[in-house]
Amino acid sequence: MNLRDLVYGLYARRVENRLDHAQVPKHIGVILDGNRRWARADGRTAEQGHQAGAEKIKELLGWCAETDVEVVTLWLLSTDNLVRPENELRPLLGIIENTVRGLAADGRWRVHHVGTLDLLPDRTQTVLKEAEQTTYDKRGILVNVAVGYGGRQEIADAVRSLILEAAERGSSFEELAEIVDVEHISKHLYTRGQPDPDLVIRTSGEQRLSGFMLWQSAHSEYYFCEVFWPAFRKVDFLRALRDYAARHRRYGG
Repeated sequence: MNLRDLVYGLYARRVENRLDHAQVPKHIGVILDGNRRWARADGRTAEQGHQAGAEKIKELLGWCAETDVEVVTLWLLSTDNLVRPENELRPLLGIIENTVRGLAADGRWRVHHVGTLDLLPDRTQTVLKEAEQTTYDKRGILVNVAVGYGGRQEIADAVRSLILEAAERGSSFEELAEIVDVEHISKHLYTRGQPDPDLVIRTSGEQRLSGFMLWQSAHSEYYFCEVFWPAFRKVDFLRALRDYAARHRRYGG
């Protein structure tokens, strides 16, 4: 271990020791941004960047488990990403599939897919479905893997599902218009039954949501980190929690 790593380790322990676990967010959404830029800066390929980012996920979940986080939503692939060139999309999907298999095989997490399955290749759909099935009864952190996900698409899908449900009951459009409200739509989101994210973290320095959990994050706190995702460290994570706790106290006061 070099001096820099030692200093970071000591600082991380200091931040962790001062962290009030009663103020820790129960649901964290993470926009894993900066894989390609990290790779480019380090003289690596985009695929190597995505692989490094995938390997960081288990570290993050370990940190979340240590701090009593209950739900984590990871944005792995947006609907916009699906129009990337085939030679870039194919290896990225392969990395995502291996990552999801690894999370399911780990045995500590409950995996849930959020996104539109129909937009994904059959093999990716199968991996996501099997991961959900094999981890359904796990008691660890609920890990939402957002693959083929877009916030606007989610809201559109929720409204479509709500309309179809009403049609099955034989309700007219007028009857539906009278009863539809925020709660009805929420029950048809990909994350139905889950708490909304308390904290949304985005790496790489970009300060926008890009459509991530548009409905659920209405009251979330946001933390934008300058570090590219593959270089995200435990101290960066702890700083996000510390920042959230400070804001949370002000909100409550």
